[in-house]
Amino acid sequence: MSRIFSGNIHIFHAFDVGEDVDLEQIKQTPSIVRRPLAPSKYFKNYHKPLSIELPHPHSTSFCECVKIYPFGVIALHYKIPFESTFEKLRHDIVELDNEFREQSVSDASVIYRVIEKSIKKPTFFHISKSYNVVQIKTSEDLPGTLLAEQFGGTIASILRFEDEQLAEHKKNEILKRAFGYYRGDLIITDTEAAFVYDDEYEDTLDLFEFVNIQHLELQYFDRVLDKHLTQAYNKGTLPITIKEYLPIWGSFKITGIDNLDAIKVEISVITERLENSIKLTGEPYYSELYKALSTALDLENWKVSIERKLEIVRDISSLYESRANTVREDFFSILIIILIFIELVIAIINFWRV
Repeated sequence: MSRIFSGNIHIFHAFDVGEDVDLEQIKQTPSIVRRPLAPSKYFKNYHKPLSIELPHPHSTSFCECVKIYPFGVIALHYKIPFESTFEKLRHDIVELDNEFREQSVSDASVIYRVIEKSIKKPTFFHISKSYNVVQIKTSEDLPGTLLAEQFGGTIASILRFEDEQLAEHKKNEILKRAFGYYRGDLIITDTEAAFVYDDEYEDTLDLFEFVNIQHLELQYFDRVLDKHLTQAYNKGTLPITIKEYLPIWGSFKITGIDNLDAIKVEISVITERLENSIKLTGEPYYSELYKALSTALDLENWKVSIERKLEIVRDISSLYESRANTVREDFFSILIIILIFIELVIAIINFWRV
């Protein structure tokens, strides 16, 4: 007979809905019900979110938490309890994932309509990211290592949302990332979900949510840079306008590239603060978990991609500024020549009049 397990499925959804959010203005909104937010000892106060109740009307009783972040993100956390075999959970988790993807869009749209006036450049939604955590209650007769040996194949399928057993090398690829702090614990991280065999896991939930948001923002900034770099390349083929020849006007507007400098600063500040928000010194378990999540979600490559594109932004800005300065210098030279010529003509006319 298959063994029955109980626990919770935690689903984290994050939506990027604009550039900035005025949290103070949202606090004054009559339909917003604030919830107390206990500060985590593992995070600094950068980008401290506003925790609220899910506004009515809504159709779910599984929404555990709603957070609004000042850099334009709505984060939702759903908690779904379950009691079943791993085989049944493997079938159910796909349906649950699809169901709560739709539910999260519905719930986030309700929040968005309430706070839209408090968002700079609101859009529902630029991009979204989700991450699932399957938490299983522990049993003394089944330590984490033995659980992985007996049910590793099914756990790997659950984390990949697959209804069939994975190939042996794929299963091993997922299970080799397993680790634990105490003998009975087990955590396995993957690209879309994580498996947690632990009863005292609540402190890790903030970390899962944070990494999902970090992943969201890195992808969003990567898209923003792609868009503006494409525009910059296209503008590079256009002739310089007459206004850009003028020294004062041109210093404020250099072929529209000045927007890239503002974007560069904004992205640098937010990514730096997201990077430095976690304080895990002296916490080997949470440091290992964050490292495992970062590796599973490929955060380092996203950071490298963004930094590379920021370097291109810096190069383009320098190139266009140099180009505009050269054009202005040539324009000044022509003006001086024209003025000298005019003075010469006036001098000749005056000479002949005399």
